[in-house]
Amino acid sequence: MAGPGAAPSGGDAVCPHWDSSSPPRGDWVEDGAGRMEILMTVSKFASFCTMGANASALEKEIGSEQFPVNEHYFGLVNFGNTCYCNSVLQALYFCRPFREKILAYRSQPRRKENLLTCLADLFHSIANQKRKVGVIPPKKFITRLRKENELFDNYMQQDAHEFLNYLLNTIADLLQEERKQDKQNGKLANGTLDSQNNNSSPPSTTWVHEIFQGTLTNETRCLTCETISSKDEDFLDLGFSNTETLCSEYKYYCEECRSKQEAHKRMRVKKLPMILALHLKRFKYMEQLQRYTKLSYRVVFPLELRLFNTSGDATNPERLYDLVAVVVHCGSGPNRGHYIAIVKSHDFWLLFDDDIVEKIDAQAIEEFYGLTSEISKNSESGYILFYQSRD
Repeated sequence: MAGPGAAPSGGDAVCPHWDSSSPPRGDWVEDGAGRMEILMTVSKFASFCTMGANASALEKEIGSEQFPVNEHYFGLVNFGNTCYCNSVLQALYFCRPFREKILAYRSQPRRKENLLTCLADLFHSIANQKRKVGVIPPKKFITRLRKENELFDNYMQQDAHEFLNYLLNTIADLLQEERKQDKQNGKLANGTLDSQNNNSSPPSTTWVHEIFQGTLTNETRCLTCETISSKDEDFLDLGFSNTETLCSEYKYYCEECRSKQEAHKRMRVKKLPMILALHLKRFKYMEQLQRYTKLSYRVVFPLELRLFNTSGDATNPERLYDLVAVVVHCGSGPNRGHYIAIVKSHDFWLLFDDDIVEKIDAQAIEEFYGLTSEISKNSESGYILFYQSRD
């Protein structure tokens, strides 16, 4: 019988779920050579049946006539607290512009293995399954992730937002490096000769930037002289923040007053991206506790969104967005608990909890707004919101 991460014969990957923090369906033992093995207990064998029943129930609930053409709903095996990764990957897979670019990249001539090629292989595997529902082990991607970044090279719970930020920036860097190499070889990405080879040119914009990058203007108003200074910066995901007051040791240095002054700081969105990834600040460092604790405050995120904190010179201030995915944190802190993903596919919503996939009602999203009390509570709270532009 196959162990965790192995695919049974027949092509379709169906694997047991396990989590190193509390292996639910098997007993861990150490053999004489120091290797860790799993005793395949009755409950372990039952996990195969459970996932098969879950997949069949999902397909039956959606119905063969309503099941979207060329769509696949596959859970991802947890390789020991990798729910932070699984939830983000599911959310990104259902951001259609991102999925299409990844699959198009997969169809290009093969390059040396890296995080992008492993992600492309995973998306391609999901998109080309013979079955419509099931479970796939993202073992190759997880192995590469742990090899490339020591932050993720362990079996501890990680921050989903940190992973998203790392993944998008890494993909953009890899695409820029590939384009640079193509130029050095005298060819552009489409195979045409580059007659204006200039190695000193700034990094080119990639499709990651075309999809996720926006621009915000940080405005700081001195409370003494009322002078407003502004600075533009690009973002791939946007932190949810209101007006801040800069005071005490965080006072702002005002060029007009030539001294540190109290000030108000606020952000205005100048350029809205195709896909707006909103990061809700759910964790705060508590000095008295010497650790981060969860902020479970209630944030009502609508199914349709129009931003009102745009700057006066915004290029597309009326842009309308639809919610397409939510990464949810369950628990009381950033390094404990669990992550799941809620995604919209065509006209219905799905909940991805590692290898489990369930259809849910749109009204159920309200359960993930958070709590009315402010701090340090166990809750299932929306953490990263993905909104896709209608235009």
